[in-house]
Amino acid sequence: MLKRKKFLIGGMVVFLAIAFLGYQGFTGAATYYYEVSELLDQGSLIYDENVRVNGQVAPNSLEQESIGGILRFTLIAIDGGESLPVVYQGIVPDTFKAGNEVIVEGYLNSDDVFQGHTLMSKCASRYVPT
Repeated sequence: MLKRKKFLIGGMVVFLAIAFLGYQGFTGAATYYYEVSELLDQGSLIYDENVRVNGQVAPNSLEQESIGGILRFTLIAIDGGESLPVVYQGIVPDTFKAGNEVIVEGYLNSDDVFQGHTLMSKCASRYVPT
């Protein structure tokens, strides 16, 4: 009887440990992203916090420096409202271009410029030959 209780207690501890690790992994992977207007509405509350922002690359806003590979562009709200300047340094996806919807991960600095460290270009729901 004593062995059975030890076995049950040990099993419960292992089960709870696995459940806790699974929960922590899920909450860490489930990252919410803000729309441009939602991010700007947060104001100084969100400065220097690592967040994701979703928007559309504004036409004629792409500037890429040849030295250092710094990419500057403007992200506009999907509904055409507010805009957010973005500075990004890193690998640019092949599907990244003006007019496409993108998600940028990084932080908003006190100058209201979004400093991106990860850039993900959303794919169109269907591809049309050009």
